Amino acid sequence: MSQHNPSNASAAAALPGRHPRWQPKRPDWLAAAGVLFAVAWGGNEFTPLLAMYRIHEHMSVQSVNVLLGAYVVGIIPALLIGGPLSDLRGRRPLMHLAPALSIAGSILLMLGGDDHVLLFVGRIFSGLALGLVMAVGSSWIKELSTRPYSNSGDAGAGARRATMALTVGFALGAVVAALLAQFTPIPEIAPYAVNIVLTAALWLMLIGTPETNPTVTGVPLGDETKVSTKHESLGQALKLKEAVSPRFLLVVLPMAPWVFGAAASAYAVLPSLVMDQVPGFEVAFAGILCFVALSFGVLSQQMARKFIKPHSQRAIASAMCAVIVGVLIAALSAFTHSMVITVIAAAALGFAYGLLLIAGLQETQRNARPEHLGGMVGVYYSLTYLGFFIPAILSALAPMITYGVMFVIGAIIAALSVVLIVFGTRKH
Repeated sequence: MSQHNPSNASAAAALPGRHPRWQPKRPDWLAAAGVLFAVAWGGNEFTPLLAMYRIHEHMSVQSVNVLLGAYVVGIIPALLIGGPLSDLRGRRPLMHLAPALSIAGSILLMLGGDDHVLLFVGRIFSGLALGLVMAVGSSWIKELSTRPYSNSGDAGAGARRATMALTVGFALGAVVAALLAQFTPIPEIAPYAVNIVLTAALWLMLIGTPETNPTVTGVPLGDETKVSTKHESLGQALKLKEAVSPRFLLVVLPMAPWVFGAAASAYAVLPSLVMDQVPGFEVAFAGILCFVALSFGVLSQQMARKFIKPHSQRAIASAMCAVIVGVLIAALSAFTHSMVITVIAAAALGFAYGLLLIAGLQETQRNARPEHLGGMVGVYYSLTYLGFFIPAILSALAPMITYGVMFVIGAIIAALSVVLIVFGTRKH
């Protein structure tokens, strides 16, 4: 027998144009997830094209690495500022800005060709767009997955939906871009043109999605009965006490760089180990290996509902154990240069990435105050993106230490991280 909750009914009635009993045919969170998916597609389509720019445009490895790094130059400020700004001004305005920036970035990359300046600026725009949807979109999807905006889904539904949209976008963006670059006569145009059309179409679906930020709407979410009405400045909103709490520093901080460290190792380091075995198909192979890794990331996120509970105290430590397994298989791949083991290693690292991403996001969302949700999600994702420096560090050390040895050392560091995380979980 269903029970009527007066607070939820009045909250739903407070939403413009909504009746408490009216339910939309399409869930509101789906539109926000669609934009997150499209912008993630645009953010990762460049990764498998690195080989194309080196081969077709005769760019040096250093030039390509600079272009790859430009992405992080855009994404970190967008994460750190976009999240708190959405806590002050609402989710919807910034989520409409993100696809516009993404389309602009793809246009610049499409026109760039061998123009380093256009490619550099295009990558920054793509990073800005992705930073906004990761911080703001993840928060919006979480809020749209709770009452009064949705009556379906458990406490972890918002985190699962956000990470699924992000990972599927990363995966499809990489493999489609690689295949278009490998097999179409316009390899420098086709990948970006497809993303422009896709992003524009999903952007239109976002129209009409309601604002959810409780600080802006005054509408309580879920079981929340108190909503802060204090109007902070952006400077005050950036001072997130949750980010320097012992729990966050001992549990989230040690695991966060491993999220994209595992993923980036799978599709930026592993392909180089066996690239000489696929002459003429380097771009397609890089894209396929990226797709394998991220597909297993999607699989692990699907399975997360069963063994990573929203309030689990051991979720992050368990996910870190999966990282250790993936890194050890990567070490075996580096020692043997076996194509089969390399594919297995990519799958294992991708599986670990998926578990770690959702476990860390759930931990962050659970401990963030409602008025600081966007800011804390931005801090979390900023820390995860530190992992993108791992391939660069490994390549810099490669003349002195073999990749196999470096992966073994990485597994030892990951094991020490697990010890620290378990201590932090029990202590705080």
